[in-house]
Amino acid sequence: MPNCLFIFLFCVRATSKSSLSGVAPLEAVLFDIDGTLCDSDPIHYYAFREMLPEIGFNGGVPITEEYYIENFAGKHNDDVARILFPDDFERGLKFTEDKEAMFRRLAVDKLKRVNGLYKVKKWIEDRGLKRAAVTNAPRVNAELMISMLGLSDFFQGLVIGNECEHAKPHPEPYLKGLEILKASKEHTFVFEDSVSGIKAAVAAGMPVVGLTTGNPEHILVEAKPTFLIKDYEDPKLWAALEELDKKSGTGSGTSRA
Repeated sequence: MPNCLFIFLFCVRATSKSSLSGVAPLEAVLFDIDGTLCDSDPIHYYAFREMLPEIGFNGGVPITEEYYIENFAGKHNDDVARILFPDDFERGLKFTEDKEAMFRRLAVDKLKRVNGLYKVKKWIEDRGLKRAAVTNAPRVNAELMISMLGLSDFFQGLVIGNECEHAKPHPEPYLKGLEILKASKEHTFVFEDSVSGIKAAVAAGMPVVGLTTGNPEHILVEAKPTFLIKDYEDPKLWAALEELDKKSGTGSGTSRA
């Protein structure tokens, strides 16, 4: 029994590691957009619930939030199209285009930033760090959300999954983000909120801070983030950033631009 207890405690400590110090000195930060910068999943979910019954999906019964999280959240629209219409990809793509148009109409009034976003934005700016957004969202969606959040001048690059040969969960979008910023994976970390996004960043060789804004912890943990936070006000994040500052020899008054 004592041996079993020791093994259990070791595993808990190993999976709860919350250090970013391995990327010191920090050079760049990459962000997903949907669910990471803004709480957009409820809007996407609403659009799917409204539109899927119209095509008779699931026998006309609206999908549950759990179904949305498992099958649609964070996925590229090509993958969603194949789920909805496995035998008619073009029809699936047309549906996703219509659904994204509905999302944009709703977002104008309903889009909200993730709590503490501007606090972490200032932390990054104060240190002169490079930053880019990397997303599976269509470009028109991504640019709308970034503009609505007042971040158009913050990001120095924007990578769109469907403009790459492979979208997330393939690492290519995050590798392209590094390339655009001329940053190294050894000195960069990522903010993500979905399983596919976390897998993409991990496969690209970077530590990932996962946000539980739209997906349950037990699902995100399977993708192997460095640690999980509720939002950008989470004390766990700021403890990790303070540790990173100490190891990098930087602080709020230090610019690395």
